[in-house]
Amino acid sequence: MAGKDEVDLPDLAFENKQGDGAALLETSAAPEADAKRTASDLEAVFDVPVTVSAVLGKTGMEVSELLKLGKGTIVELDRKVGEAIDIYVNNRLVARGEVVLVEERLGVTMTEIIKAGQS
Repeated sequence: MAGKDEVDLPDLAFENKQGDGAALLETSAAPEADAKRTASDLEAVFDVPVTVSAVLGKTGMEVSELLKLGKGTIVELDRKVGEAIDIYVNNRLVARGEVVLVEERLGVTMTEIIKAGQS
């Protein structure tokens, strides 16, 4: 990951909702006002495992139908062709995107980031 440790990160030391000036993220040393945060500041969490899922669609079926599935069986999903897929991290919806082909492998490109409370 050479060269990726200089990505600018948003400032997490903002005022809380009560407006009393208390920072969400406090450090023991007061950072300079114009200091930039980078991905290398998060190095402690780089090895934390997360589960990422890209959901193309969903369907419901009975166990008897599930047991009849075989190679070549078509399963109808609740989405249409070209509709955005949901991207989950640790079972939490974080983005929507599109399926892409990358060197003969399927991939996902994010087209919309979902903020907390939005979905």
